[in-house]
Amino acid sequence: MMIPQDFESWRKCIEIDCGIALTDAFVKGRIAVYADAQHAETQRFIKRYGAEHHRLVLQWFRTVAEQDDLKKEEER
Repeated sequence: MMIPQDFESWRKCIEIDCGIALTDAFVKGRIAVYADAQHAETQRFIKRYGAEHHRLVLQWFRTVAEQDDLKKEEER
């Protein structure tokens, strides 16, 4: 399996290839875990994929959260 290197590839990997819905709750949960450098899951992620990829994935989750927030604003 190839590790996504950009936002669009990552999002396709999560939503299409893995079948995981990027719901508000899921995204916020991932952000909470990956933003906590002391969290065991975060430490395992960094050990496996590296600090740079961790930084990118956290940024991508935050991008999804921001897009969802904008979409909610537009729906009001």
